[in-house]
Amino acid sequence: MLVPGWCTPFDERVAGELKRRLPLARPEGTVRWHTFGLDRTVEPGALDDWWGRYRRREHNGRVGHSHGFVVLTPSGPDESRAWALQAMRLNTQGAFGTDYTYLGLFDRTYEGEIQVFRGFRSMVSVAGRARTRVLSRPDAPDEPEALRPAIWNEAEIIRGDAHLRIREWNDSGYRLGRAAAVMLAHAGVADLDDLAAIGSVEAYRRMRAAGLKGLDLEMLWAMEGALTYRDRRNVTAERRGALLAELGTETAPEPARPRRRRYRAPINPAPHRSGRGRTP
Repeated sequence: MLVPGWCTPFDERVAGELKRRLPLARPEGTVRWHTFGLDRTVEPGALDDWWGRYRRREHNGRVGHSHGFVVLTPSGPDESRAWALQAMRLNTQGAFGTDYTYLGLFDRTYEGEIQVFRGFRSMVSVAGRARTRVLSRPDAPDEPEALRPAIWNEAEIIRGDAHLRIREWNDSGYRLGRAAAVMLAHAGVADLDDLAAIGSVEAYRRMRAAGLKGLDLEMLWAMEGALTYRDRRNVTAERRGALLAELGTETAPEPARPRRRRYRAPINPAPHRSGRGRTP
């Protein structure tokens, strides 16, 4: 619900009456709000000029909930334009296929957020299948904080990329992901210390020599990301090129086991729960 708060009274009574009138269960179509001039404003020169004039103004718009609606209430025409510009500039062509922007007031966190996804329909389909599988189990978790990770894990299995989660959190610290551990066992890697000791390239070389099915370079990026505390999609092109140069095309014999180098987990001991930009 987009409400021009500077000229339209909107309270719980109005929201309730609107919900009663609207055919939310069987809508007849889509309403499109044409924002004239928006395409010209997002041109580089015009955009910089607009933000330069707007940047010092107060931001008092609110985002909340009422009678089942998500209610966006910008405080004035300029803030409404700013929200439109933020939304229009979202781009899903990056490595993660998603982008987002925050809206509303900030109090330890923002009130609202717009997030877009490049493969939204396929993501919803996979999530639905994963949720159905998890909830059909006799030991399905009841609490949302336990249910969400279980669904994420099942979704990885459905997509076929569960092995790319090289490290995962348990109650005592980080360890190899279960699917990753199965593949890495063929490289003589039993834990994160082993992986740190031999390195991502040598581990990949050993798995390639073992003829593992489904092995591709995403596994190499994932291992490198795990060892450098980043998502595999954040491994730079330059670093990928260096890894490929080190890997080469021939399978080298296994070298003598090097001295173990202790794996050091990230400073933050708490598991990441937001779901965005999850680490391998």
